[in-house]
Amino acid sequence: MLDPQTTTDKPQGAAASLLNGLTVLEAFSVAKRSLLGVTEISELVGLHKSTVSRMLTGLDEAGYVQRDDDTGRYRLGLGMIGLAGPLLAELGVRRAALPHLEELTEATAETAAIAVWNGTNAIVVEQVASPHQVKHSAAIGTRYNKFASSSVRVFLAELPPEETDRLLAGRIVLQEGYRGLEDPAHRQLAGVRDHGFAVNDGETTYEEYGVSAPVRDYRGAVVGCITASAPRSRVQHQQSQSILRDAVLQAAERVSVRLGSRPGEATPVH
Repeated sequence: MLDPQTTTDKPQGAAASLLNGLTVLEAFSVAKRSLLGVTEISELVGLHKSTVSRMLTGLDEAGYVQRDDDTGRYRLGLGMIGLAGPLLAELGVRRAALPHLEELTEATAETAAIAVWNGTNAIVVEQVASPHQVKHSAAIGTRYNKFASSSVRVFLAELPPEETDRLLAGRIVLQEGYRGLEDPAHRQLAGVRDHGFAVNDGETTYEEYGVSAPVRDYRGAVVGCITASAPRSRVQHQQSQSILRDAVLQAAERVSVRLGSRPGEATPVH
């Protein structure tokens, strides 16, 4: 049960109403359900049903909740997005990712980076280099447009088929000539979507091993890509590859959560 005020000096008047309203909104997060009734919220927050009903009426009028006409229950409204918009805009991908890149490098001792997509290239916007003397790294601002790059494949996998087709036919570099929608590249991208990550096992340069996973925002859209890079000689064994992959997936999920995404959330490819 949520406790809107546990101290002896309880807020009065407008302050109490504001705290009660915020507590009602928090109930949706606590319950982890999209639709809640007045009684359910009352039990969760410890407020009388009449108080909860009055709060919900005001929040509905303001657009912060929405009443379902069929069930009479409430869900969070679109007004919440507008309220959180400035915070979400301020919490940029690069800033959100940096502490998790540091954790990724600390856990794996390999280079961790995040890239964004500019429509034709994956661009490195932040990096934490491996402490090893022998390592793979790239300067911030480095652009990748080779299909063999794991980060490029992560971004391409999220695009509509017609857009992917256009890029593969022109701006994206393939090792062999592009053969249209029947090209094996499309099957590889389907695998990236299914598995949630892409691997570059010596495909760009023989000695490089890289694994990438998408970062999603509050809409479920891919807004970045976490990559860990290492010399292949250090990750030759399957166990090492699995450890690196799992660490990248975990880092990508943590950054996604900071950006408002829910675990497992994705935007369908049209």
